[in-house]
Amino acid sequence: MTSTSASPSQPPDPSSSSFRFPREYHFPAFFTPQPNLTTHHAQLTKWSSLILAYAKHHRLFKLSLSSAAESDLFSNRRINRHLGPADIRQVIDFMRKDGRAEYAGGDKVKEGGDVVYVYWRKPEEWAGLVEAYVEDTAQKGSVLTVYELTDGEGTRGTELHGMDNDVLLKALNVLVKRGKAQIFGSEDSLGVKFF
Repeated sequence: MTSTSASPSQPPDPSSSSFRFPREYHFPAFFTPQPNLTTHHAQLTKWSSLILAYAKHHRLFKLSLSSAAESDLFSNRRINRHLGPADIRQVIDFMRKDGRAEYAGGDKVKEGGDVVYVYWRKPEEWAGLVEAYVEDTAQKGSVLTVYELTDGEGTRGTELHGMDNDVLLKALNVLVKRGKAQIFGSEDSLGVKFF
């Protein structure tokens, strides 16, 4: 499934796909914050892994927390359990500490922010894939548009195809900091030169 068919506000219905939820997802206690610190940390780790696996499977780059709270990702209708909004934010904050999530607009909007980038690949990992693609296709020294990197014919069949533009820009900025690329142009027609 590509990111264009899965909007950030409406995660896909896992019952209509091949995504397999972990066994913990089917236990009521998984949806209840555990009082023991060690157990709670393990619970947050498992929730983080579930969100990352789900996002990767469905190629989701962003989640709208208010909409996702009602989705099957956070609500198991079969056992009549769901993760509450405050608990979802606690999981997202846990993921932020590991660099696996970021509020859109930066952490300054954390309290009121609803949209979250979910990094099933961190921007540094995406930067490595972009760099490898440019190297493998012998395009060093050339200029590519953002469109060519995410929706161009050359990226069909690669992990870059259908990638979220905001996440791509974060990855490209990693390459700029490393001296491997230069971004120029305006927002609607960005070009990238690779070195």
